Amino acid sequence: MTKSRNAHTQFAAPGKDALLHPDWCYIEHTTLDDFEANDWKVLNKQRESYRAETLAQHVLRLLSVSKDDPTFGYQVNNYHHSLQTATLMYKDGLAENDVVLGLLHDIGFTLCPDTHAEFAANVLGPYLSARNRWILLQHPVFQTHHIHGYPGLDSRAREALRGHQWFEDCAHFVERYDIISIDPGLEVPALEFFVPMVHRFFAHPLAD
Repeated sequence: MTKSRNAHTQFAAPGKDALLHPDWCYIEHTTLDDFEANDWKVLNKQRESYRAETLAQHVLRLLSVSKDDPTFGYQVNNYHHSLQTATLMYKDGLAENDVVLGLLHDIGFTLCPDTHAEFAANVLGPYLSARNRWILLQHPVFQTHHIHGYPGLDSRAREALRGHQWFEDCAHFVERYDIISIDPGLEVPALEFFVPMVHRFFAHPLAD
């Protein structure tokens, strides 16, 4: 009889993971079928605080984990592209929320390149202004204006959006910051320079 390839694998129960705050409560049930109304009340209250307190560090961790990634052809990887974009915006004196947008606009590019704008918009959620959300969602379309010789790509795709109130803002973001941030000679600060900005960005949702 053939032995399972996992026959000698040893498994161990990890036990309970730590709560974010020691005064929080575990829900002791080990299947969702057993959760009752009060369990969900407690869990949802804690979960809301958990997201608010940890979102910035989770996003920064997602970005920083790619620091030493190889590149598939650009001279810099996605991590350094993100730092370069934010650096150029900072040097131009843009508002802090705009700089953070530049830092995080491609946060999902290596995970889901075809839908990375939607990914980033979902992560940044209510912390984005309406203007910056539109720029974030549309920046891949505006990039096509600057891409030449790519089979099947419509370089005039952005024209369908012309007349929108933030058309020129998006065009400027892409041309002045996004498409040129693939330069290995561009000096940038360490990610730590932007960390306080990211924490302030996620401190308060915006009304619009």
